[in-house]
Amino acid sequence: MRIHLWDIFSIVFMTAWCSFLRIGWGQELVLVDFSKAQNTVPPGWELLVNKGDAQLRLVSEAQSQVLQLRSEAASFALQKKMHIALQDKPFLVWQWKVTHLPTGGDFRAHRTDDQAAQLIVAFSSSRFLSYIWDSTVPRGSAGNAPAPPFRKILALVMQSGAQALGTWITERRNLIQDYTHLFGEAPAALQGLRIQINSQHTHSLAESYWKSILLTGQTDMAVQ
Repeated sequence: MRIHLWDIFSIVFMTAWCSFLRIGWGQELVLVDFSKAQNTVPPGWELLVNKGDAQLRLVSEAQSQVLQLRSEAASFALQKKMHIALQDKPFLVWQWKVTHLPTGGDFRAHRTDDQAAQLIVAFSSSRFLSYIWDSTVPRGSAGNAPAPPFRKILALVMQSGAQALGTWITERRNLIQDYTHLFGEAPAALQGLRIQINSQHTHSLAESYWKSILLTGQTDMAVQ
């Protein structure tokens, strides 16, 4: 999971502060929508490559456009800095699909810490939540992921194994509740987002697809 660019990630969050985005309860804030993207790296996002070749492209699917990430013993990510208060829109909603899992991926050990799909949320320069699709760790598991010194990454396994391979899944998490449960206090704000894929440790193949990511205050909603 870890790529050796967390220093860059931290510096960005410490030095680049955007104004608060104030949206009324129940409204949505779209963080990225690949159906409308003109490039694989949307405006405001950056591509970070730790190892190997970053294979990403926009592809057509079901009369829409999605982002495909493919890793052949590689590690890379798309990342965006932001500063968003969560009180009115605590729910993070995203759509992803995995078609190939890294062989033997398991976030609990550095030598197997590979995932086909990860959504990492930064709340400060040292605290992160990582929502992952793991190859072997059971769904619903949570625990510390390998991290650089003075940084803490808590992983939550949203999907596991091959049961749902090839299926689009809409995930929904209350960021305030997750953060409070795992860190013992409420978060100040969302400070950054990272879409990541890794298969460098297991020297294998991984592939995933992404549609959109948004924040909302609605307790329930349908995402197309």
